[in-house]
Amino acid sequence: MRCLFHGDVMQSRQVDVAVIGAGSAGLAAFHAARAAGKRVLLIESGEFGTLCARSGCMPSKLLIAAANGLHDATSLGPRGINGLEHAKPDGRAVLAYVRAERDGFVASVLKEMRSFPEDSVVHGHARFLSDAVLAVDDSFEVHARSVVIATGATGVIPDEFKVLGEHAVTSDAVFEWETLPESVGIFGAGPIALELGQALARLGVRVQIFGRNGAAAGLTDPEVRDVLIHALQEEVYLDADANILETKLEYGIPTVRYRASGGRAVTSQFEAVLVATGRSPALDTLQLDKTTLTLDKRGVPVFDDMSMQCGESTIFIAGDCDGTRPWLADATDEGTLAGHNAASFPDVQHAARKASLSIVFTDPQAAMIGASYKSLAGRDIVIGKVSFEDQGRSKIMRKNRGALRVYADACSGRLLGAEASAPEVEHLAHLLAWAVQLGLKAQDMLSLPFYHPVVEEGLRTALRDASRRLCERHSKPMPTTTSAVGC
Repeated sequence: MRCLFHGDVMQSRQVDVAVIGAGSAGLAAFHAARAAGKRVLLIESGEFGTLCARSGCMPSKLLIAAANGLHDATSLGPRGINGLEHAKPDGRAVLAYVRAERDGFVASVLKEMRSFPEDSVVHGHARFLSDAVLAVDDSFEVHARSVVIATGATGVIPDEFKVLGEHAVTSDAVFEWETLPESVGIFGAGPIALELGQALARLGVRVQIFGRNGAAAGLTDPEVRDVLIHALQEEVYLDADANILETKLEYGIPTVRYRASGGRAVTSQFEAVLVATGRSPALDTLQLDKTTLTLDKRGVPVFDDMSMQCGESTIFIAGDCDGTRPWLADATDEGTLAGHNAASFPDVQHAARKASLSIVFTDPQAAMIGASYKSLAGRDIVIGKVSFEDQGRSKIMRKNRGALRVYADACSGRLLGAEASAPEVEHLAHLLAWAVQLGLKAQDMLSLPFYHPVVEEGLRTALRDASRRLCERHSKPMPTTTSAVGC
């Protein structure tokens, strides 16, 4: 990547919009501001290529795909296909494959960036001198009419794990392993921990996952969460409410003492420890105290999520660094909105946010759509549910485990949200997210076509359940539909 400001050739520069961070949100902001005809400068302090491509969405799904392929192949015996039961992975080859494919995604991002005007990208650490002035390293200043903060988030290793030294890593380091470790202890039970934990276990790694407070995959509906936990526990050690007594290095080996079920103290040792207890907004080096911004208790600027504007200032924020929706699709949406408004300031536009949608690529998958179960506490709702244990297509695929619960307003019947852990739920989740955003009712969705045999019939069952409960609440007969019969 070619950069500006070699040596002391230029001490300052005037631009319309400065974008700090060249990740998914930053690139979206850059494109939006340039599309508005503005002079834009993109500043990145780390590696170009985006977190998603380098160590996030894409390499993790590559690893999961390899692990699931092996798992499916070695599970074909009940279908009469024998001889694959003892297939084993070549850990070095698996990780080499993941990195090679990952590098292809990164190369695609870099190719796009090479098409940018040479004077529009710079590599360096930006910090605020005021709302409108940035210093990049100690070399030059950028004077901007408006600024977009899109610095992303970083994996954090809490103090209690620092005693493990280089043996404790975040997910950013996993894809640089040369080969698979024999054993991994994973702390955290969020999406990253569960996705990588199950994948590594399916690739033959001894995995133990230690969660806190019974949480799993960010799910807030206890029925759905427990279904996921129990499904994962069939394959991997998972204590969602672990009681850790001690974490230490014993003769150079990461050692964890914990209290197992029944109160018995157990000691486990691992070749590596993955700390996946959360990511923190990457804002520490920006010197936000030099701005007029109001910060919340996490140090994140207070902003309007319908405009991405920080207070009434000329500063906007987008992506993981704002601490709200840590998903690429939202980062891109936020970056586009922030870039457009930064370019148009003071004509700041407000846009309705899309329905919330998050998907966890475990097996079974997990998803949260629209309003969560927890957020609806105290609101008058009805819940429609389905178990996938007897769902036809799920049984055919031998993936018949999981649950879906949909939440509808008890008065209007409008769908508000859903939580699920089920096979192929990434597809059901999109259908539900569209329905929530369009303001559909359960009966509206039941009037739409459902094929047979498909997993979507499980969604239909949950919608029927919600519709039945709504009719009971309002003392009305259950409407008939053309999709009344099905397995």
